[in-house]
Amino acid sequence: MNWDNKLRQLGYRITPQRQLVLEAIEELKHATPEQILGAVSKKMTGINLSTIYRTLEVLEKVGLVSHSHIGHGAPTYHSLEEETHIHLVCSECESVQSISADIMEYTVRALRADRAFEVDVSHVTFHGLCDKCSKK
Repeated sequence: MNWDNKLRQLGYRITPQRQLVLEAIEELKHATPEQILGAVSKKMTGINLSTIYRTLEVLEKVGLVSHSHIGHGAPTYHSLEEETHIHLVCSECESVQSISADIMEYTVRALRADRAFEVDVSHVTFHGLCDKCSKK
């Protein structure tokens, strides 16, 4: 289902701001609200950070985007059209890699069986050193 149909079916209007925010997320892949504002401002003037946050809140509520806490600052948003993934963040060069959440399958099953705990792997982020930085 495309995003405009999903918004309409849930009673939301398709606004230029929503369209531009979704386009920015698609282009940037993983982006903070500030980065999204930078991309949107290139196409539309007069938009501010509070509009970006409100738009992201709606888009997350309807299931079009999700956020993760990749760094110490603002959350990072990405499209839910992508495969569910986890993030690998290099503490040295700050690169972000996405890998399939399937790698967490054993841990998710073990937590479910042992603790009756359901893990939301879409918010999982590992911090460490990427291949390049670990070889330095």
